[in-house]
Amino acid sequence: MSSVRKVAIVGSLRIPFSRSFGRYAKVSNSELMTHTLKSLVEKYKLNEKTVDEVCLGAVMKHSKDWNMSREVTIGSGLNPHTVGFDIQQACGTSLQACILMANKIALGQIECAIAGGTDTNSDLPLVFNQKFAHRMLDSFSARDTLGKLKPFLGMNPKELLPIQPSIVEPRTKKTMGQHCELMAQEWNISRKDQDELALNSHLNAAKAYQEGFYDDLVTPFHGLEKDNNVRGDSSLEKLSKLKPAFEKSEKGTLTAGNSTPLTDGASCTLLASEEWAKQHNLPILAYFSYSQTSAVDFVAGEGLLMAPAFAVPKLLAQANLSLQDFDFYEIHEAFAAQTLCTLKAWESDEFCKNKLGLDKPLGAIDRSKLNVKGGSVALGHPFAATGTRIVGALAKMLNEKGSGRGLISICTAGGMGVTAIIEK
Repeated sequence: MSSVRKVAIVGSLRIPFSRSFGRYAKVSNSELMTHTLKSLVEKYKLNEKTVDEVCLGAVMKHSKDWNMSREVTIGSGLNPHTVGFDIQQACGTSLQACILMANKIALGQIECAIAGGTDTNSDLPLVFNQKFAHRMLDSFSARDTLGKLKPFLGMNPKELLPIQPSIVEPRTKKTMGQHCELMAQEWNISRKDQDELALNSHLNAAKAYQEGFYDDLVTPFHGLEKDNNVRGDSSLEKLSKLKPAFEKSEKGTLTAGNSTPLTDGASCTLLASEEWAKQHNLPILAYFSYSQTSAVDFVAGEGLLMAPAFAVPKLLAQANLSLQDFDFYEIHEAFAAQTLCTLKAWESDEFCKNKLGLDKPLGAIDRSKLNVKGGSVALGHPFAATGTRIVGALAKMLNEKGSGRGLISICTAGGMGVTAIIEK
């Protein structure tokens, strides 16, 4: 086996993230991802060149997209001999894609790769209920006209009603928002603190756009030039007037303002060995260095979105670092409450001792280093696209700084967490 090599982050690109059922209505995942990948290929002059592997994913997929990554790759301008394959790990999909590709590069199995993800809630795969689906299958398999009609005898018209996909946990029947409300109650996260974090997310994102930070990270698509959920004119007063979105009683603290909106979009990142990047005269913004994942038993009562609180300590131990050894923290804001619960857990002596087996708390972070170019509450969250959105922005921040280290933490459906470290 070859020695472990450094993995360069050459660059990233994404389309503007759009609130669902809006500008990208009726645009498919394949279309979102193809435009994004094609733009990345053009940006780094990869047309007709063979990239060793393209690893992409989507959470909400049509059955026709069973080979989406390969189809998107063929339409991207890359050489048709480029391999493409799909993965899916809910909201951690494209970060996990980066991890898979980085590992292959580090081991010398490949020289370059593209990781990414896409999701849309505006072109959802609607399906018929199982009873009607079975009638259809029986009809398809029949050999004559009578046999094809027979399965529909006695059919109730209600069977024709489609089943819409819903973002609920199959084992608890609760939405992610309902689970996060329980977490907020457990950790005593106030509505005010959530609104303040959400406001900072919007103000940081708006400032980043004003300063041109996203100019070379976001490519126009369908008339949009920037994320259309960013509210630079937001205020605590405006946020405080919003009603709870998931828990309607006086206990409710999560609102549309301090939660990530349903979003459509796509993003991707080009990774390579140092040698390949230099050979092709491409920049090296930063290096993808460490990664860890974790899962929690949310069915038994552990917080659904608390897995990053377990993954990051493993990551720190692997890298021999403390929680304070970072210049930037990119903690995915599925909900402002989730981010705050995670930070509070790391500060908790009881949690760190009883759950993590540590002698002392991980401690607090410098909040001025948290999501400094905006987080998911402001920018939006197309599930599978968030990971490479973060990798791209963080690599650019480190490159502009000239040195440093960044922590990425993403919670996912199913009670999992995907984390990584990027260094310059």
